Amino acid sequence: MTVAEFAHLWDPQPGWLNTASYGLPPRPGWDALQAALGDWRVGATSWEPWDESTTRARASFARLVGADLADVFVGSTVSAAVAPIAAALPGGSKVLVDDIEFTSNVYPWMVHADRGVEVVSAGTDKLIEAIRPGVDLVAVSAVQSLTGTVLDLAQVVAASKEIGALVVIDASQAAGWLPLDVAGVDALITHTYKWLMSPRGATLGYLSPRLQERCRPLHAGWYAGQNVHTSYYGTQLELASDASRFDQSPAWFSFVGAAPALELIEQIGVEAIHEHNLSLANEFRAGLGLPPGDSAIVSAAIPGAEEAFAAAGIRAAVRGGNLRASFHVYSTSADVQSALDALDGLAVENS
Repeated sequence: MTVAEFAHLWDPQPGWLNTASYGLPPRPGWDALQAALGDWRVGATSWEPWDESTTRARASFARLVGADLADVFVGSTVSAAVAPIAAALPGGSKVLVDDIEFTSNVYPWMVHADRGVEVVSAGTDKLIEAIRPGVDLVAVSAVQSLTGTVLDLAQVVAASKEIGALVVIDASQAAGWLPLDVAGVDALITHTYKWLMSPRGATLGYLSPRLQERCRPLHAGWYAGQNVHTSYYGTQLELASDASRFDQSPAWFSFVGAAPALELIEQIGVEAIHEHNLSLANEFRAGLGLPPGDSAIVSAAIPGAEEAFAAAGIRAAVRGGNLRASFHVYSTSADVQSALDALDGLAVENS
């Protein structure tokens, strides 16, 4: 089946080009969430059926990124998931980030400045050459939120391996449309409310076995126990032996919506979604007079674009002064044409 054959599972108002801000739920996820909310309203069930969605989402994420299930944890936000890794860094460590890195993958490192943890940055095009002796950890996004630039993950992994640096990847702008594999990385963490089209509040992550050994499960609670049903009370600490000891107690309804969405992405296929998204993004780029790119996010300096889009009912974003349009599985060529029509007569700067 093609991506178009799944289009009936979404109900977007025409002109939604802002998945980089939040994704639209597929009908299976929306319906599952409404059913759960209905049960919650009247007390029709216990919480365990809702929590089955957490198990399903964890397994789906593991398959999507090529991870062993035992190395996957669940949480609420990227910054909270990064925090135990940052706390495990020895004092005096140096962390390299992109100089436009989203702060959920910057601030958790910077708050350890009092221990001598130093955060240094490099421009996106200089990142690889900045991975040199003295850097202990590289923290970077698989796709940059501001510009849509796609990371050469293989090069980052290779350069980091040469100097023995850890690699921590924020995949929030990549998972769901860009093929990903955790081979060679120490952590890959994603929120699901963007390209994975889930309710905000469900985060999933991979931790390599060597990083699990170095980290303390700072958020440990009943859900991090070896058996969650016997971890409710008392002082006997029996944490899970795998990465689930880093679990945060899940926001049930967020995962109720997440599990069907992730499973649908598996069904459609990330490669097919990638091809679909790039085709539309490059159709838009061509209409702007820009060369083809490799990202589902198009960022361009177009004075007057925000006002033109607002007048035409096109919903996108402005980041760093540039128009940011993003294309996903429910986007169509009609959306592209509407956007180009709205921008007719406006000029792209620095193209």
